[in-house]
Amino acid sequence: MPAIFRKKQFWGTLIAVLLLAFCVKDISATQVQLLYQRLNFYYLIPSVAMAFLMIILKAIRWRTIVEKTKKLSLVRAISLFSAGQVLNISMPALTGQVGRLLLFSRRENLSKTYVFSTIVLEVLFDSITMLIFIFLLSTASFVFPKEYRSISIIIGIATALLFLILYLILHYKVRIEAAGRKVLRGRWPGVYVKLKKFSNSFTKGLALLRSSQYFLKTFFLSLGAWAAHALVIYFLFKSSGFELPIISAVVVMVINTIALMVPITPGNAGTFELAVVAALLAYKITKSDAVLFAIALHIIDIIPIFVMGLFFFRTERVSIKEIKKIKEEGEKEEIPVDVDDVITEEHKL
Repeated sequence: MPAIFRKKQFWGTLIAVLLLAFCVKDISATQVQLLYQRLNFYYLIPSVAMAFLMIILKAIRWRTIVEKTKKLSLVRAISLFSAGQVLNISMPALTGQVGRLLLFSRRENLSKTYVFSTIVLEVLFDSITMLIFIFLLSTASFVFPKEYRSISIIIGIATALLFLILYLILHYKVRIEAAGRKVLRGRWPGVYVKLKKFSNSFTKGLALLRSSQYFLKTFFLSLGAWAAHALVIYFLFKSSGFELPIISAVVVMVINTIALMVPITPGNAGTFELAVVAALLAYKITKSDAVLFAIALHIIDIIPIFVMGLFFFRTERVSIKEIKKIKEEGEKEEIPVDVDDVITEEHKL
């Protein structure tokens, strides 16, 4: 079998092309021209501005999460976060998150396990925010689609379990380590060393959960970021001539986010469009308009990421060769363990 067929990048790109082709196959040039003629370009300005605000707020959120370990300037945090998102959306499945992890680790001299814990916290706060939006939708005049209710329940249970697990890890860290030392140290010292190092770095990243001040700050930044994304969609509604209320923008955002929980294609190309189209069809928007809207929304979403991310790559003089190397490592990376650090710490006990 050729080597290219074993690469996730190849299969992810192939799936994206097929899904995009399925979306646009019935759209004619006339339909594109009609939508263009009624397009209100003035509303595109606030839509793009809100897209920039969303990324900026998420970058500030990550800066807040790492604040106790590493102080970053606002410009540095925003450009670095955006550069990580460039890698994240250019790689398929979860390898994009690994590529982002590697970039943060190398450029800020942070352990990979610690960066991983900060990404887990991002996912946790995003999940909590989505649950709040889902709850608000369920109490509004618009009833949340039945086909997504079971998924929202699953998200709620998974979020609660994740929060509980992280809390228990922090609260019973000493007891867990003592039990691990008793069971694993003599029988499987290699496994024990790896778990010990992972535990030290991971719990360091979770320290934010101990502080109500940092927790609330991070939570409100998450809420602000996703509210900004809802406004991106709403202003694009206005630009496209869709007479839909802002709550419909929230519905599109939530459904799209749920559908993209498991990334499959680079930049979620194809899957993003299918999710947005499915949501808009429920509002009696024609398929051609829904597809064109979804493509426009996807482009607006990635504009700030590439603008600010490429600024980082340029100012930091990150070469194409280094980016490619990070991508390649992202597909086979395992969190390394510094054995000497663990042994040294063990001698202190």
